[in-house]
Amino acid sequence: MELTSITPTPQMLRALAHPTRLKMLGMLRIDGPATATSLATRLGINTGQTSYHLRQLAQHGFVVDDAERGNGRERWWKAAHQSTITGDMPERPEDQEALDAYMQAVAVMYTQQLQAAVEEMSLLPLRWREASTLSDYHVRVTAEHAEQLTTKMHDLFMDLREDEDDDPDAVDFVFQFQAFPRPGYVATAGEER
Repeated sequence: MELTSITPTPQMLRALAHPTRLKMLGMLRIDGPATATSLATRLGINTGQTSYHLRQLAQHGFVVDDAERGNGRERWWKAAHQSTITGDMPERPEDQEALDAYMQAVAVMYTQQLQAAVEEMSLLPLRWREASTLSDYHVRVTAEHAEQLTTKMHDLFMDLREDEDDDPDAVDFVFQFQAFPRPGYVATAGEER
């Protein structure tokens, strides 16, 4: 199956930078179509808030009506794409701010997901605990080498074989891959180091 993606404009990133919207889009991508009511229940917020956030996501092309579901009283939503890809680094400061806000929301969401996984770890069967890891690898590389490595990792994840849906031993397994210079060790833009 080919992965569909969207590369949002800075204006679209501003809309997606809201943590609730980002969570909702993730739910629709992973769990499939849903109504505002079912999303509200899962997120612990009211249906009015959920409907508002869905309309904002739809306005910016992240979600669409699911025409195969619903009956007039119930409006079903689905993700318009399977992946969001940020484009080139913005040149304008206000566009960089939009990207930064989006990245902050992504970091919060990843942190929450990691925390939930750690809290649940002791309840998992041994084979799933052994298949899991919380590791970091500190290596010295140039920016060019780092880009080559992250590209290889991206390609590896995109080429992963997914176990068949009917395999009773298969579960949704999350790989969170972050790569960045160690904070505080690289000069900021405009400085030489």
